[in-house]
Amino acid sequence: MKRVVITGMGVISPLGNDIDTFWHHLTKGKSGITLIDTFDISDSKTKIAGIVRDFDAEGRWGRKEARRMDRFCQFALAAAEQALESSQLKLDKIDRERFGVYVGSGIGGINTFIDNVNLLNERGPGRVSPSLVPMMISNAAAAQISIRLGAYGPSLSPVTACSIGNTSIGEAFNVIRNGEADVIFAGGAEAAITKLSLASFGNATALSMRNEEPALASRPFDANRDGFVMSEGAGILVLESLEHALRREAPIYSEVIGYGAGSDAYHMVASHPEGRGAYAAMKNALNKANIAASEVDVISAHATSTQVGDMSETLAIKRLFGDHAYQIPTTANKSMLGHMLGAAGGVEAIALVKSLQQGIVPPTINLETADLECDLDYVSEGARSVPLNIGLSNSFGFGGHNSAIVLKRYE
Repeated sequence: MKRVVITGMGVISPLGNDIDTFWHHLTKGKSGITLIDTFDISDSKTKIAGIVRDFDAEGRWGRKEARRMDRFCQFALAAAEQALESSQLKLDKIDRERFGVYVGSGIGGINTFIDNVNLLNERGPGRVSPSLVPMMISNAAAAQISIRLGAYGPSLSPVTACSIGNTSIGEAFNVIRNGEADVIFAGGAEAAITKLSLASFGNATALSMRNEEPALASRPFDANRDGFVMSEGAGILVLESLEHALRREAPIYSEVIGYGAGSDAYHMVASHPEGRGAYAAMKNALNKANIAASEVDVISAHATSTQVGDMSETLAIKRLFGDHAYQIPTTANKSMLGHMLGAAGGVEAIALVKSLQQGIVPPTINLETADLECDLDYVSEGARSVPLNIGLSNSFGFGGHNSAIVLKRYE
């Protein structure tokens, strides 16, 4: 089995569109949640979201190319281009048939879909774009990255809802570990902040209604949490076999040592109240990493700010780690980022890499009132400096899809 390392990273997020800006704001406890000002929200129950700002697709690729991609795909490609640059990968120096892309999206090109439904209803079928299908399908991001970078190796677009980022990273890890590829770009992207999405999630009472205080709305583990906040963006990482990375003298940011998955087998939208699938995913990840629970130094929780979700994840952590659970700093990036859906796992993996590199755990903001059911160390006092070697990151999705990855500081 080959060792697998992370040699490149790229991020598009409400906290910044490059790694340094993103990490600075995350460690400072800055919220990326604001009032929605990109479309009319007057009749929406929820009026807040984590919106990507200062993103100029036409400036990057020109109007013609930009208009051929849905917003989620633009985010993915921009993050992949960042990751390519940070990896110092020379595409003409590698075996392209051993170069893959594993990038997914929970909802895909919903903006393109809605625009074309409106065109169909208002102006007839002759106005529907012939590019509708290739722009809206969820694998468009993986395809665009493969096309732009000339990746002829394995390409996959997992569909595991909000667990996609970790699923992509974990499956890419398996492929490289088994010697079937040298390099894989892995992660997720999402751009689903629309009136339709807000209406559906809102009517399901899944979203926070704290419209008057956007920065305080996402509050994982707080007793007064009232739902998640939709967000958008992309997180892409370059996974590579250690021997391939060393051969080309690549920068190495972290090592991937474990991946596990598990299903709640319970409900389409509700987490298992006892965290059955979450527990299985974490346990399987630690088993694959061949480490004891006591060796985990930090946990990046899925923690969306829903009542049942945060409680069940806490229960799963306590079941797996026992008394050690209370000694592990457990952070919730979504308190600042909101829930980036299919992009969440990739972005949070990047945050965990930075934590391991710098020995800093980002805070969980807005945790003001203790919930007796959520009683772990959630780093609510601000960013914490602490020696870190191994970290666990959780991602869970609708349908009961749960995945966890284990990263290790590379020396």
